[in-house]
Amino acid sequence: MKICCIGAGYVGGPTMAMIASKCPDITVEVVDINADRIAAWNSDTLPIYEPGLDDIVAGVRGKNLFFSTDVKRAIRESAIIFVSVNTPTKTYGLGANRAADLRFIESVARDIAENADGDKIIVEKSTIPVRTAEAICSILEASGKGHKHQVLSNPEFLAEGTAVADLQNPDRILIGGEATPEGQAAIDTLAGVYAAWVPSERIIRTNLWSSELAKLVANAFLAQRISSINSISALCELTGADVNEVAHAIGTDSRIGPKFLKASVGFGGSCFQKDVLNLVYLCEHFGIPEVAEYWEGVIKMNQWQKQRFADSVVQAFYNTVSNKRIAVLGFAFKKDTNDTRETPAIDVCKRLMEEKASLAIYDPKVESDKILCDLNCTDNEEGIEICASSAEAVKGANAILVITEWDEFKLLDFEALYESMTKPAWIFDGRDLLDHDKLRKIGFKVRGIGKPIM
Repeated sequence: MKICCIGAGYVGGPTMAMIASKCPDITVEVVDINADRIAAWNSDTLPIYEPGLDDIVAGVRGKNLFFSTDVKRAIRESAIIFVSVNTPTKTYGLGANRAADLRFIESVARDIAENADGDKIIVEKSTIPVRTAEAICSILEASGKGHKHQVLSNPEFLAEGTAVADLQNPDRILIGGEATPEGQAAIDTLAGVYAAWVPSERIIRTNLWSSELAKLVANAFLAQRISSINSISALCELTGADVNEVAHAIGTDSRIGPKFLKASVGFGGSCFQKDVLNLVYLCEHFGIPEVAEYWEGVIKMNQWQKQRFADSVVQAFYNTVSNKRIAVLGFAFKKDTNDTRETPAIDVCKRLMEEKASLAIYDPKVESDKILCDLNCTDNEEGIEICASSAEAVKGANAILVITEWDEFKLLDFEALYESMTKPAWIFDGRDLLDHDKLRKIGFKVRGIGKPIM
């Protein structure tokens, strides 16, 4: 069997690398029209950072895993075609700032309709709104070629930073298809691929619409938990409670559980905000505004948390950070990834830039050009400095902001950093990563998320 994946991003690349690794009898090809991205996948410096991914790719690339820009050929040669292209939130027209922009999905569907020379199994891997398969089927049928393609939904549930582990040992593989003999046969074919390493009881089969909706709902529930604990963090700061102690207490309840109860500066990434907004739009579209309003509250709380964190920095300096040097440690939306999509760092930095602060930014994996692009800055813009180390960023700073929970930040020599800073020296721990009591003994003024204000 040969399969291909259209889209060489954070989902397509790692997923196909794992399939190739686990299924040596299957030829896997990842295709993308972005020649630079494909060149990076074929190089020693992959376009994305994910722990363990380099070794997986190196072990199968050139054997049964290939990267190419020849989309048309790959479509013709493959029995299974994964679609893993970007589905950003629309910024224009109907559904702006809520609905998913499906133009890339539509473009791929037209490419498949035009180039397929036989029946194909087409697998939705991108995060899409419910009933998108209907639109794909409509485009395929309009080709007039008479092929009987089967469209399946197989959403990804990867967490960036742990994607390789998630692929090796997934909680579940969800496959949705039509309740027809042909649809069920297609589900069986795809399930057979995953069965090479995933236990059969973890492969869940549903109808198309349940599978498509399940992905949005899963991310909405996770985002909801983060916004919920972040809302309580604000109350903890004002009442003297400790949000970590509260989270631990409620997390020991088996009905609640401990996961995703870590208070922080806010959630980011490519999925949570986009998928919740998509869910909001769907609820509005189907005439249930009360449900839409409920889920929109998750996004509003996340935005407020990021603003609250930035404002706490300004307030600590008597409402002005003009010309003060602020060291921003971490720019990726979470550790162990170089992804900056919807990272809280963007909102926090822009808020401080409005207050005329001078920002010194360091992240161990995010390239300087990406940081500047996300902040709409140039490399010589006044007030913005991209640094090569934490020490460089902190030297002469009035405050340190911990935005990303990189492990290396826990190992910093804070006594030396304190000596290099302008006094009073502040630390704003947006991830509750550091030992606050130890930092106060050194001389720092410290403020954390959900910690009593001292």
